[in-house]
Parts: sequence; C-alpha cells; structure tokens
Amino acid sequence: MHPAQILFSDSTAPRSLSPVEHYAGNERFIEKALAKQMALDGVMDVTLDLEDGASVGQESVQTRLFGEILASERNAFNRIGVRVHDLEHPHFQADIEQVLQSGKRAPAYWMVPKITGLAQAQRAIATISDVHARHSIALAPIHLLIETHGALHEVYAIAALPEVESLSFGLMDFVSAHHGTIPASAMTSPGQFDHPMVAYAKLAISRACAAHGKVANHNVTTDYKTTGAAFADARRARDEFGYLRMWSIHPNQIDEILSAFAPDADELLFATELLLKAQSADWGPISFEHKLHDRASFRHYWLVLERAHHCGKTLPASAQAWF
Repeated sequence: MHPAQILFSDSTAPRSLSPVEHYAGNERFIEKALAKQMALDGVMDVTLDLEDGASVGQESVQTRLFGEILASERNAFNRIGVRVHDLEHPHFQADIEQVLQSGKRAPAYWMVPKITGLAQAQRAIATISDVHARHSIALAPIHLLIETHGALHEVYAIAALPEVESLSFGLMDFVSAHHGTIPASAMTSPGQFDHPMVAYAKLAISRACAAHGKVANHNVTTDYKTTGAAFADARRARDEFGYLRMWSIHPNQIDEILSAFAPDADELLFATELLLKAQSADWGPISFEHKLHDRASFRHYWLVLERAHHCGKTLPASAQAWF
C-alpha cells in the first residue's frame, strides 16, 4: 500500500496544495502568469481575479474571458482558480453563472472574499452549489478569505465546512476593520508578524485549518520590488505561524515563495531514509539515528516529502516512486 494510505488509515489526510497562489486580473498579466505556470510545470496555482480585476460595468466581459481561459489549452494543469465578488455584491451569482456558461467546466477552486461569518459562508457555498447543479458541473472546492471580525470569531466552524479547502488571511482589510486601533505598520513586515492582534488572527486561522485538514493561505507581501521580501515573509509564515501557502501578486515573488516553503535537501534526505526504514518494518516503531520514531513522526515526514513535491523539488531517487 502507498504510504499516504497506511499513515492516514485512521484519520483523514490533510488537503495539499501548491505553496503559491498567484493573482492576475487583466489579460496581459494573466498570460504572463500562465506562461510562468507552464515553465514551472504546474507547481503554482493561478487565480483569475474578478473582484479587483474587473472594471465596474465590465464584469460580464471579464467573466466570459475567464471562462474561455478555463476551457482553453492554456489550462494545461487544471490549476486555475477564480476569485469572485463578495456575497453581497450584485454580481456575485452572475460571476459564477457566466464563468461556468463560458467555460463549460469548473475552475480549480472558487475564492470568495469578505466572508462575515459562518452563516454567510454557508449561504455562499449554497449559492455556488446551486449554480453548479443547474449547469450539471461538479462543485469546485471553496476557498474563503478571512478578513472580518465575524469570520475570525467563527473561523474554527468555517474551516470545518466540508466544501472548504483553504482559508486565506486578508491582512489589510483586517487591520482597516479595527478603525485605527492597529497601526498601519502592522500591514507590512515585521509588524504583521509581531503585532499581537494580527499575530493572534494569523494563528487562529492556521490552527483552525490544521484542526480540520485544510490549507492555511498567507496574505500577500505588498513589497514586490525588494529582493527577498516575499521569501522572508513566507519563511516566517511557514516556520512561526503554520502556513503552507501564500498569495503572490508579482512574478518576482513566485520563485521566492516556492523556495521559502520547500524543505531543504538535508530534511528531504532524512525524511526519505526514515520512511524507507519504516516501510521495511511494516510501519511499526523503529529506531533511527538513535531516536525512537513511530507513526506520528512518519506522518510528519511524509508530509515533508509531499510539500517538496508540490514545490517542484527533485526528490531522492528512492522516494520518487511514491509520487
């Protein structure tokens, strides 16, 4: 049996996604993003952005374009998502209707912004499900943007919704919602990690995702010109806050985020050798490098290999057969 089947035989394996979600709204930037996705052999996701990418009054033009992209050969990896307007926006349902009508297929996921709480998340999912059913297209996974007080308060219950695959943190809207009680410096690094109220929000989201096997998605780094800025933010998000995915808004950020989330070579080698020895012992407890290991550590290191695979890292030859 495959390690993922054995190690999660008594529990549900957590969802696993690319570490990068790259946003693009206009056609020129979308083409650049899809070219980068092709160059990286599909290890990044591209999100077509209707909320910020469509001009007022031009929403229908944009939805048809997005549907055409989903239906085209440019969607080579089936890893193109769509961010729609928020539930209270008059074009919310039309976004979904028109993308499905034009594309005749679902995106990799729907991203819904500005969720105000559990009840609204459920209403959004129900609306999207109804539209999919009318078009006889299977429901795509739902990604939600947590950026309001109400959504943060109910984030554990929101993460538990079976249709939800990932939760993202909306840093700037979250800070703005506090009406000046959080300084603007908390919208950028290092304040976004050091300010207690923002750190609490980030941890609440990542813990809720971890509890329900969903993917915690870190907010964007607005500084896209400083070399290493996205890498530094992604590494702190991974190591200190439990995030395994991050937004990108500029091509310069994609490789940095992939690098920050990828396990290093020593960790990959350790994980491979440990799991091979565990496999030879039929996944019972073993001694490895003078330490006891059992299924708890086997699961941890299996997920290390899985993350490396999603980052496009070259795995040791002895581990490649598992993928």
